[in-house]
Amino acid sequence: MMNIKPLKIRNKVMKPHKASLNPDLTARNVLTYSHWDFVELWLKRNEKDEALFYWEQAKVFNQAANGLPNQSAPLLHYYSFMNAVKALLSSRNINFKQHHGVARGENAAQIDNLSDIKVKIKNEGILPSFSKYIDGTSHEGVYNIKNLFSGLPYIHRTYCLTYDVTDDIFIPLIDAEFVLNESDNSLFFTAILSKDFRFDTVFDILPPAFELFEREKYKIKSVESLLDYNENQSSNMPQLTEFHQKIRRNLYYINGAETLWYLKRKNNQSEHTSVSISPLVITLAAMHRLSELCRYDPLKLRQLLNEKENWIIAEFIQQSPSQFIDAISSEITGHQFLIPNVRSAS
Repeated sequence: MMNIKPLKIRNKVMKPHKASLNPDLTARNVLTYSHWDFVELWLKRNEKDEALFYWEQAKVFNQAANGLPNQSAPLLHYYSFMNAVKALLSSRNINFKQHHGVARGENAAQIDNLSDIKVKIKNEGILPSFSKYIDGTSHEGVYNIKNLFSGLPYIHRTYCLTYDVTDDIFIPLIDAEFVLNESDNSLFFTAILSKDFRFDTVFDILPPAFELFEREKYKIKSVESLLDYNENQSSNMPQLTEFHQKIRRNLYYINGAETLWYLKRKNNQSEHTSVSISPLVITLAAMHRLSELCRYDPLKLRQLLNEKENWIIAEFIQQSPSQFIDAISSEITGHQFLIPNVRSAS
């Protein structure tokens, strides 16, 4: 028999943190309209001068991209993203080669749709170093933009509508939190699945890290748990941080007035199988390829923006900056960022 209660830290229920690798689980959320200013002050306070330089460069490119049309904005957005990544890597004292580490992947001159546009991720450079930091591997190889887009939760609905995908790849979670079983002092993660998913097929979609917990409540739990956890001992915080990191690898979020959490369904080997790469790495790689089209083949980009896939390309260009910078800001500082004056319902 389980006696379960939400885990609380400083009287706050412990939920997933936006920072996947170095979260400050005890810190209060940062309420601000500008990630740029807070991260700048944080880098100054922690004497990260090189990272501060890259961050300021990222901010300049971001501001310059504001108001530009979709056929021009990717060039500046990419350089903003790239410098933000360099700020992150520098802040963690990670050495990296100064070249991009990503290039055009297709050989054919004929490009008719996003499946024809490919990205080649190399083994060295800024993007591979970033990928090794976030995912533990460079993901060296060639990927088409359509498949990469399938791995981005913030344009997921657009992807499904554009390509007539009937089975959602990302499953929304409600009440995602860490709980403590007081019967044996085990700690694990629980969440409620959206009721849009049939529970008679739940085992076909749940990734291996999760299992059914309370069927009548559409509730799941993490397969792995943290044993012998004493919530009253501050010395257990490193254990909790490590456990959070393991769970966080399988969770995805969309930044907004409230943070929306998702898990990605188990690959079903269909035409629309999603790639297993961090959305941050995907975003940087995809924006690099669009920036190349801006520079070297702007008429082709204009053609794509006027055809069937125009909506998903436009959504990516417009949505990715706020999502990417929010995530990088959290990875740099360990803090979570929220818009002021918006109270969470939970």
